[in-house]
Amino acid sequence: MRYLVFSTLFFLVFLLNGCKISYSFSGANISPEIKTVSVQYFPNRVTPGKGFVNPNFSQIFTDALKDKIKAQTGLVFATDLGDVDFEGEITRYQATPLAVTGHEVAELNRFTITVRVKFTNTINPDENFDTQFSRYEDYESSHDLQSVEQDLSEKILEQITEDIFNQAFVNW
Repeated sequence: MRYLVFSTLFFLVFLLNGCKISYSFSGANISPEIKTVSVQYFPNRVTPGKGFVNPNFSQIFTDALKDKIKAQTGLVFATDLGDVDFEGEITRYQATPLAVTGHEVAELNRFTITVRVKFTNTINPDENFDTQFSRYEDYESSHDLQSVEQDLSEKILEQITEDIFNQAFVNW
């Protein structure tokens, strides 16, 4: 009987020793072979008819994406290209009228930001993507864009960086 108990305990210890369980509060599922990440500068290349250029938004976006990755992964930022790399451009930064009343005056405007992201995973190339991420926030037309732009762009920025992070690392 002792032999059976001892054998069972030894087997369980041996079996559990080979198991590796990892938990992540971000939901990220990153291959253990991936050690480094790089985020290239995202230039503002808004095409005519797709809004205007906010000269500060390129740096703000690039830094926000880096901060998101730094906060939710243990990856090290590479000085050159990492095992995974993010590059792309801002392609839309625009406010458009949304709901027009009977007097042909917009009651709501929609502020939209679109970013094209090319994600390269050198370890798992099947996870590469080149995708546009777009989010918007609506605001009352009684406000001009300059008075609400910072607040709206921060909200949109948070949503877009979350979408990018999820597509790159969460794989839902």
